[in-house]
Amino acid sequence: MRHTFFCIDGHTAGNPVRLVAGGAPLLRGRSMAQRRLDFLERFDWIRTGLCFEPRGHDMMSGGFLYPPCGEADAAILFIETSGCLPMCGHGTIGIITFGLEHGLIQPRSPGQLVIEVPAGVLDISYACDAQRVTSVRIRNVASYLAMQGIRIDVPGLGPLSIDIAYGGNFYAIIEPQGGYTGLEPMGAARLIDHSRAIRAMLRELVEPIHPEEPSIRGVTHVLWADTPKGDGGDGRNAVFYGERAIDRSPCGTGTSARLAQLAATGRLRVGDKFVHESYIGSRFIGRVEAATMLGGQPAIIPSIEGSAIATGFNTIWIDREDPFWAGFTVS
Repeated sequence: MRHTFFCIDGHTAGNPVRLVAGGAPLLRGRSMAQRRLDFLERFDWIRTGLCFEPRGHDMMSGGFLYPPCGEADAAILFIETSGCLPMCGHGTIGIITFGLEHGLIQPRSPGQLVIEVPAGVLDISYACDAQRVTSVRIRNVASYLAMQGIRIDVPGLGPLSIDIAYGGNFYAIIEPQGGYTGLEPMGAARLIDHSRAIRAMLRELVEPIHPEEPSIRGVTHVLWADTPKGDGGDGRNAVFYGERAIDRSPCGTGTSARLAQLAATGRLRVGDKFVHESYIGSRFIGRVEAATMLGGQPAIIPSIEGSAIATGFNTIWIDREDPFWAGFTVS
């Protein structure tokens, strides 16, 4: 059987976004968190087929637009090589941009949207120039520092002290120390190798669990922090996800987690702005919008602002007669 998916392809700050505008499966569940679990149980072959080779690649990510479960304008289900994420910041910016530019999202109030995702509800503001969406700002879900000062000894790198923070996904955050002196001396290949090892070691030691949604658990991403290269920046990062991916964008949920860590350790306050550079130099503007509580723990409400570019339409077939219909990865 051939399954057809109509996609709008593009990127947010250099990282790919594939909005699957046609072919989304009908899902069960009263919330996007429940629909995410249903998708993983019955339809994960769509994610692997669209994101893995030969139809995708190591960095591929995107998602589907759905009718909301509640009073939101729309809902998003995310897919990428690392899984069906609770939240994806760069993906949200791209999907909102492409959805608005192609009439797939009809806001009730121009310039404002409420979007439901598996991690919660997002308030969105956006700016337009003629038919183009020039920027999208996400008021993200409550983010917090989950664990601090976890010590591991990494072969080939030495001892590290790592914080784990939540910004829609759980991030292991590594600041310059010991054998890690910054991104440039490491290079992308070493970052990937060390990140894979660090994530595996942390998963043996700890399992952070979201205090209100227990289906969100475990370290999925590794964020290597550094100082900015360009003028006007406040920080730089390389975010590892999947098995071989370094985020080309500054990473929206990663930026949120970094803001939560910096706020919890007294380096940012409510109202502070944080311009975050990616590995390739693209930028998001982060801001600590408010202080809050999450499951009895101090947390913040972060925002992330960036822009996306659509690059074309793509009609993709997944044919069960294709020996690689569900996609593959090479280790």
